[in-house]
Amino acid sequence: MSIKSLRGFAAYFASLVHETVRDDPLTAARHQTFIAQRILAGLLALCVFPVYLVLAGKPSLLGALVFLWFLTPIALAYFVSRTGKLQTAHLISAINFAGLITFSAWLTGGISSFLLPWLVVVPIEAALASNRRVVLWSMLASLTGVIVLAAGSGLGAVPPAHPFPFPQSVLMSFGLLTAALYGAGIALSVQLVHRKSDDFMRMGEERYRLLAENATDMITRHDERGRVIFASLASQQLLGAPASVLAGNGLFERVHVADRPAYLTALSRAQIDNQPMAVEFRLRRQGDSGPDDYIWAEMRCRPVRQMQGDGAARSVVAITRDISERKAQEAELLRARDSAESASRAKTQFLANMSHELRTPLNAVIGFSEILSRELFGRLGEDRYRDYARLIHESGGHLLNVVNDILDMSKIEAGKFNILKEPFDVGTLLKSCVDIVGPTAEQKSLSLEVEMPVGMPELLADKRACKQMLLNVLSNAIKFTDEGGRVHLSAHEVDGAVHLRVRDTGIGIAEKDLPNLGNPFVQADNSYDRSYDGAGLGLSVVKGLARLHGGRLEIESQLGEGTTVTVILPKAECRLPAEPIETEKVETATAA
Repeated sequence: MSIKSLRGFAAYFASLVHETVRDDPLTAARHQTFIAQRILAGLLALCVFPVYLVLAGKPSLLGALVFLWFLTPIALAYFVSRTGKLQTAHLISAINFAGLITFSAWLTGGISSFLLPWLVVVPIEAALASNRRVVLWSMLASLTGVIVLAAGSGLGAVPPAHPFPFPQSVLMSFGLLTAALYGAGIALSVQLVHRKSDDFMRMGEERYRLLAENATDMITRHDERGRVIFASLASQQLLGAPASVLAGNGLFERVHVADRPAYLTALSRAQIDNQPMAVEFRLRRQGDSGPDDYIWAEMRCRPVRQMQGDGAARSVVAITRDISERKAQEAELLRARDSAESASRAKTQFLANMSHELRTPLNAVIGFSEILSRELFGRLGEDRYRDYARLIHESGGHLLNVVNDILDMSKIEAGKFNILKEPFDVGTLLKSCVDIVGPTAEQKSLSLEVEMPVGMPELLADKRACKQMLLNVLSNAIKFTDEGGRVHLSAHEVDGAVHLRVRDTGIGIAEKDLPNLGNPFVQADNSYDRSYDGAGLGLSVVKGLARLHGGRLEIESQLGEGTTVTVILPKAECRLPAEPIETEKVETATAA
């Protein structure tokens, strides 16, 4: 038979191994050996049957049953192939084999049968199971067979042996020879399994040795007291020291004194809690020519158990890597963050101080210009002086609004804007805002509408802040709406939140500018290439105040068709009024 044919048979038997053990080479080899032996034993029985017919003639019914019994190993092979339960199959096989030999010896002379040596083979074959329970049961089955044959022969219960054309000595030699050959085959199988086991162990050790020696991270193994019992060759690259120097307490002595408690705690917790641990500490690295220095290292450790002669020994396997570069990047990020926060605080403080410094003279400018424009202490004489005073008053008022926005924005960014929550009527808020911006809307011939449904809940919020938000949004809507346009102010409760919405028919905002709105000093371009006054702080103040209330600002717009700005305050800030408010719609309009 060629080697190619043998490999084909081996591949066929390997294909019969159960799928649950195919990933384990050693266990798969044991299953393959069991299946191959049982199938070959059954085929051998089929081959011997014609020889038996020639020598003994037509078998009796009992002989036919014995022959069928010899075919049961094939059924056991099928059982292992379908279930993967090798230990159970070995136990059934040992008991079945002992029973078969005992029954055959009973028919061929009892205790003097030439098949008696085969009872010795039964426990030898059971040793392939590598299970003490199976071996003990097989020994018990063999001893039981010997006792039954001896008792039957002593009591004369054994039937007369079937006459064979060979003397008893030849038959006995045949039985001893075949049993010895079968035992030798079993020994070869055991040796083959052990050799495969050794090969797999060497392959595994070589694989892990290559990983440990070529890994850039240092791999160490620690005993129960944290001492190093193994260190990989990466220690030379990581610490500039050979692995032998780290044995025992060598690694511990290289840990920075301040970090030693954390190092030992991680190793101890890994063993006690039986879970992976990670720790960062500083390690002393041996310099090539200069003095030693410290590096930042990260150690990830995992508990392991190894079976030894006196039981299971607990240890910890750790992987240590250099994280000095990462630590330097983290430190740089912290410095950059601190620097940015310091610059932001300085900017906010500067804006707040400048705003306070500007408000005092601006109030004087506005007050005195108003006195001059109204001629409270007598006529100015020339009409142009009165116009100049009015322009000074308007410009001062505009500048004061800008300064107030800057101051509010600075307070919001610094987290110093105080929110004083109180329940108030939303309808009253809307009316007061319309009264303030109404004259400006009339000057541009705009239609200003207010709408609020029945049952609108009172709002638990800062009334002054809410009024400022609405005034900023309404001022923007009036500013960017051409004469004859419309500005609609409404309040609704949607999904338990209050929506304060301002919708206009103004110039609109380009889609590319929408994401930037609400940032300080940002203004959107418009399709008419027109410039409008303002510092770009109005919406940023609204956005900040809405967030302080736990709400948000939403802006929807389409260029040339208008803009809708919605201030949403959450349900947690709302409560129902004591009395229902009737639905009303107030419209202020002037003829063009």
